[in-house]
Amino acid sequence: MTKTELEIHEGDWATLGAAAGEIRRVVFIEEQQVPLEEEWDGRDPDCRHFLALAGGHPVGTARLLPDAHIGRVAVLAEARGHGIGAALMRAAIEAARRHGHPAVELAAQTHALAFYENLGFQAVGEEFLEAGILHRNMRLPLRG
Repeated sequence: MTKTELEIHEGDWATLGAAAGEIRRVVFIEEQQVPLEEEWDGRDPDCRHFLALAGGHPVGTARLLPDAHIGRVAVLAEARGHGIGAALMRAAIEAARRHGHPAVELAAQTHALAFYENLGFQAVGEEFLEAGILHRNMRLPLRG
């Protein structure tokens, strides 16, 4: 896949939810066995959503909550390793910056700590379990 084939769309849940929801269903519910009630937390209508398209096909998603937390970052297995997750994260970080947030935060699965560290995030606090998966909070200042 070439960089020119990758597009990141930003929008609301009404616009991007069908495709984003399907990616999250496959990655979180099927692959990672996250319980339905934990994945579908009712917060999607209040978030900005990001959808990655490769060659016109939806392959990844992320969301930015009103409090500047980034979450639900997911890339389909067949599309991993091509920079799609990083592109989604850059789009979410830029949206937070546009909205005047001083920092962005997220709860990273511990296996993905290095991915987020490469984007400038720093781990804070102790590890914790969420949906049966070890996580750690991370923060990226956007000012100063």
